[in-house]
Amino acid sequence: MNFRKKNKVEFDLNLTPLIDVVFLLLIFFMVTTTFDRETQLKIELPQASGEQKKLDKPLEISIDARSHFFINEKELVNSGLDTIKKALRQAAGDNKEPLLLISADGKATHQAVISVLDAAGQLGFVNITFAANQPASTE
Repeated sequence: MNFRKKNKVEFDLNLTPLIDVVFLLLIFFMVTTTFDRETQLKIELPQASGEQKKLDKPLEISIDARSHFFINEKELVNSGLDTIKKALRQAAGDNKEPLLLISADGKATHQAVISVLDAAGQLGFVNITFAANQPASTE
């Protein structure tokens, strides 16, 4: 018996175009991807100097380190937006544009301050100011 060897065709895979496509995809994703930085802001209350102006008695809302709210030194029942709005409206009384003084503890959450600003904005308060510490004198 005469067995013939079949001519085997060598299979050659050219990887160059595949590598080019992979690098193009890599560059595309590197350029178009945005990275969000998850950071926690560490902000201390600003220090302000200058003369203190004598103004009408402001409507003061205080936020302690545990993010509890106090309006004119009376604690609110909860920290809901509706509760804050109702208490601000009641404390303002007939005054349509009261001066709102926000005194937030340095360890209070930023969300608590934003909630107060949101409630005040929804009520139409425009005279809003923040309490700051006086810098220690160097004299």
